[in-house]
Amino acid sequence: MTDTAGEVLLLSDPAMFEHDPGPGHPECPQRLEAVCDALRRQPVAGTRWATPHPARRSLIERIHAPAYVDRLDELRGTSATLDADTRVSPGSIAAARLAAGAAVDAVTAVISGRARRAFALVRPPGHHAEADRAMGFCLFNNIAIAAAHARAELGCRRVLIVDWDVHHGNGTQHAFFDRSDVLFFSTHRYPFWPGTGDLHEIGADAGIGFTVNVPLPAGCGDTEYRAVFDRLLVPVADDFEPELVLVSAGFDAHVRDPLGGMSMTTAGYGSLCVVVRELADRLCGGRLVLILEGGYDLDALASSVRTCVEVLAGPAPPEPQEVKGSEGSAERAIDEVRRVHRGFWPLQ
Repeated sequence: MTDTAGEVLLLSDPAMFEHDPGPGHPECPQRLEAVCDALRRQPVAGTRWATPHPARRSLIERIHAPAYVDRLDELRGTSATLDADTRVSPGSIAAARLAAGAAVDAVTAVISGRARRAFALVRPPGHHAEADRAMGFCLFNNIAIAAAHARAELGCRRVLIVDWDVHHGNGTQHAFFDRSDVLFFSTHRYPFWPGTGDLHEIGADAGIGFTVNVPLPAGCGDTEYRAVFDRLLVPVADDFEPELVLVSAGFDAHVRDPLGGMSMTTAGYGSLCVVVRELADRLCGGRLVLILEGGYDLDALASSVRTCVEVLAGPAPPEPQEVKGSEGSAERAIDEVRRVHRGFWPLQ
């Protein structure tokens, strides 16, 4: 029998292509098709594919209200508009259950040792979904469901969620806003849709300090993002000591993305993946899972995902390629986050 424990697990299912928000919608089936085609056409050594299981209702209800789950279940096999951005087609609810299940299966495989690392290649995305409503192309909050599963059933005492999507992950933030067992760290364009993610949103009650928002101005690129990760994420994560690292891996801050207004490159995403991989290797035995969120230029999305998969599968983190950006435009954001959070984390 072949030993697969040292491989990177890639989870997806063609049934996710059946979620079709309609003509002209940016969150189209072709997004995931482009990613999977690129990875299957030229496989990355050290990876293997698996088909996920649909998430059980009990897993989903750790994050979402039962009445909301009922409402989505009632929409199986139908088409409907849930808000100005979020629509469902006859295959959407099954796809959403699979997306959440892929995130759960990825976490389970990594924590059990059946895989070294994992990437859940899913749609619909999840990080905007709130407890009681769909939002921003998202139906179920895949990463929040996976984090809650790791806490409740897999023995993880502390989970770090890193969200590098260009849009703030409002649903994920709200799911853990008053908790200290899940640390939410987000880089995002601000002010920008959905309007949340101000640096003063730091948590509540027992969770004060465990939400770290890094709002960035439009146009930031590789240099700025890498500075944020090196100077803020690394010291916060080192102090938090997570037992699992999850990434909301959106690629819509890419310079080619039609929605993001940022300047990241494919190499820059590889550089960010190197940082989170090194954190996971140093702090929690390499337990790292990426979960796909946004990214709406097909070529940029496919190439960026592939670069991150290569980082996950490599025997050692590669030397980052030269990255691009305008040095200094993130300095104010970094300084302000340090000022707000220095009472919680070693950010002097």
